[in-house]
Amino acid sequence: MEKTYIDALPLTMNSSEKQETVCIFGTGDFGRSLGLKMLQCGYFVIFGSRNPQMTNLLPNGAEVLSYSEAAKKSDIIIIAIHREHYDFLTELTEVLNGKILVDTSNNLKINQYPESNAEYLAQLVPGAHVVKAFNTISAWALQSGALDASRQVFVCGNDSKAKQTVMDIVRALGLTPLDQGSLMAAKEIEKYPLQLFPMWRFPFYLSAALCIVLFFYCVAILKKETPFSTSTAWLYDSYVALGILGFFLFVLLGITSLPSVSNAVNWREFRFVQSKLGYLTLILCTAHTLVYGGKKFLNPSNLKWYLPAAYVLGLIIPCIVLVIKFVLIMPCVDNTLTRIRQGWERNSKH
Repeated sequence: MEKTYIDALPLTMNSSEKQETVCIFGTGDFGRSLGLKMLQCGYFVIFGSRNPQMTNLLPNGAEVLSYSEAAKKSDIIIIAIHREHYDFLTELTEVLNGKILVDTSNNLKINQYPESNAEYLAQLVPGAHVVKAFNTISAWALQSGALDASRQVFVCGNDSKAKQTVMDIVRALGLTPLDQGSLMAAKEIEKYPLQLFPMWRFPFYLSAALCIVLFFYCVAILKKETPFSTSTAWLYDSYVALGILGFFLFVLLGITSLPSVSNAVNWREFRFVQSKLGYLTLILCTAHTLVYGGKKFLNPSNLKWYLPAAYVLGLIIPCIVLVIKFVLIMPCVDNTLTRIRQGWERNSKH
């Protein structure tokens, strides 16, 4: 399979200084994004892959080799793979002895394992200097220059020299390293991207309170202007409530898109707001339009020139998106997609 490359021009280059070589195990989204960022900052990057011949979308200027060959060419190795695939590292114990291993992994759940991923890595390769870093930075933040997410990188490790080396790399990438102490702090660092901090409760509670107040206000106005009808009263109330809730969630999504707000949150919080709340907003607004149509969807008198109304046509794309999303979140599909994202291959040797 022919390799596909992405051009990467160094942001800063000093011809009098020799490029430092950094090895990255893993050619997924995060590994490629981190390698591209390092190439732009003047580092020479070598990728380690289980299938070097089948790896694609690599940054231009990077070299891809097998794990053992790539590890021999650098003293700094960034592990950009999931914990489930760490077992092969035991075969490279002699090659990794004395080298700096940077663990970047996160888990799907809090306290999923008794020890942190970094401590587990240190147990597998006892002769290496394990440092925890980069797990709070997303691939998107690296590609966009960390303009749409937090720049903070928590770093911890038992070897002070190895930790300082990693912190120097973090600074060279334009990020902010925060020393968290020994490797025992890795468990708390790995929890950080999984937690939704209390700072999000305030806008949620505020928007909910405003929605309730406006809901009763609009209902009171509608009941004053229109005679009460037991058959259509619930349609008016539902129409107004869904519209208000959808509107305020739209406002919340817009606020979190501001750079001043998005820079203050980690990537999981940003993804939660933009993805989970985004779909919730789409559901509310679609339901708002459906309630507006009510029983008129199948009424022949509303099909002028045998064409549906504009609001019916506007529901086609949102309904298709919601149906596809519903299929993707089904356990039989979601579990398989999650395994693929974590590096599973049907005919993999590892």
